[in-house]
Amino acid sequence: MLRIDPIIVQVRRVRRLRPRRLVPLAASRRLRRYYAAARRQWRRSLQFRVVGITLLLSAILVSAFGYTVASLISQGVLRTQVDTSKERILRGAREAAKKLEGYTQADDPGLPGQVRVVATDLSRSMDVPDSEVIILRRNSLAEASPDTSAAAVMRQAPMRKLRESVVGDRPGTYQQIETLDVGQGPTRYLVMGTPIVTGGEPLELYYLLPLKAENELVEFVALVVTVTGIALVALLALIAATMTRLVVKPVRVAARTAQRLSAGLLDQRMQVKGEDDLARLAAAFNQMAANLQRQIVRLEEMSRLQRRFTSDVSHELRTPLTTVRMAADLLFASRDDFDPAAARSAELLQAELDRFEDLLTDLLEISRFDAGFAALDAEPTDLVPIVRRVAERLESLAERCGVPLRVDAPEDGAIAEVDPRRVERVLRNLLGNAIEHGEGKPVVVTLAIDEAAAAVTVRDHGVGLKTGEEKLVFNRFWRADPSRARQTGGTGLGLSISLEDARLHGGWLEAWGAPGKGAQFRLTLPVRSGDRLVSSPLRLVPDDARADEAALIGETP
Repeated sequence: MLRIDPIIVQVRRVRRLRPRRLVPLAASRRLRRYYAAARRQWRRSLQFRVVGITLLLSAILVSAFGYTVASLISQGVLRTQVDTSKERILRGAREAAKKLEGYTQADDPGLPGQVRVVATDLSRSMDVPDSEVIILRRNSLAEASPDTSAAAVMRQAPMRKLRESVVGDRPGTYQQIETLDVGQGPTRYLVMGTPIVTGGEPLELYYLLPLKAENELVEFVALVVTVTGIALVALLALIAATMTRLVVKPVRVAARTAQRLSAGLLDQRMQVKGEDDLARLAAAFNQMAANLQRQIVRLEEMSRLQRRFTSDVSHELRTPLTTVRMAADLLFASRDDFDPAAARSAELLQAELDRFEDLLTDLLEISRFDAGFAALDAEPTDLVPIVRRVAERLESLAERCGVPLRVDAPEDGAIAEVDPRRVERVLRNLLGNAIEHGEGKPVVVTLAIDEAAAAVTVRDHGVGLKTGEEKLVFNRFWRADPSRARQTGGTGLGLSISLEDARLHGGWLEAWGAPGKGAQFRLTLPVRSGDRLVSSPLRLVPDDARADEAALIGETP
């Protein structure tokens, strides 16, 4: 039991502290969630932005206007009270001076009593409730007013500046607004002070006038201005939301209609109401949609006819090509019995028939891709023999072009679920292009594999690609330099078919190139058929090119 008790106490403490720690976290997460939702709404909703900006600007303007109005009213009320109080204290000072004019000696024993009488009379003549009248003897610490607390307040630090002004080099009537406690709790007072001119000891007369009515009036005005401002801002926001909705609603309808059009629903149209600008916008949108529908239908029909024509022509040419191939093979086999000119013609005939047959094969494959009839026969395959077999078959072409060929592949194999026929065709096209454009420099084929993907790169050091051509190389019949002499006599469809083969596997076929630095093509395929690719085990940009770029900018590659 002695060993278990501390553990129980510790668990109880954790349970007791956990809500205190989680409450700020939950509130912070909730605030972040609200902020993210508001930010997302701000980005996506035009109406939300317009209403928000209107609300902010109107709140600023109404606040400034309300502050100005409240300040002017407060200053006006206070100025009226100051003017009235100034007349009242000057009148009181004159009355006090008349009643005290007979006392010419500062030590006159009757002076303090008479001062109290005068202060009491002036206080009774005041028509302001809870006001105070104070008469102070300038050269004496003894108070002269009947109210001890009020007289003591006048000797405190907040009133020092006012007394110095009243008894200073420029005596006169001065005022100060201060919150004082003269026995009824802290109250805001208007304190007026002026000297009493007598033949004896100088005296100071002070009126403490409460500003309760003025404060209540100012607070009421501030409340009215605040409520009116809030109502006005809310009304402006409602008006902005309503007006914006009238404009945004047709735009939203147009956006939804455009989305349906882009999804293939070409018969979608906007409803036209009235004859205003929005109605004209809807009519123009409908006209545009109708024109687009006609053009798309026309292009689809042309594309269908083109695909059908290509497919039909390719199939129809197969029969005469077979007959011509049989005759050409017979002539090519008997070329040794011909004279040199006829033998050369037989060889040329055989080569051109090979090119023609390759073109027909490519056209048929393209027509299958266009028609959506291409199928993937994926099976677990070792990619290393495929890469080496393609390199061996093109070795004679590499020797004829003077291009050294090197294959870098793992020794333990690279198994992936692929269609070996299509992968071999892709590698044959990539390697053939690299040899053809290698300019007599080495071509390197690299194979690598990880848990998710297998990749093959084909690197040449020829003329390379210009900026933007890494996308154009996969277009049909596109060539970087049509005037350049070609060794293989390609059809211009090889890379297009290779790209379709890679997509059929769910893979990538990418190109990199730089003028004078050669080019590199990368084929990336998923190890398991149907998986989604995230990364490739090989880089698209070669290491030597990355090192050159890093050297140019002075960084470490």
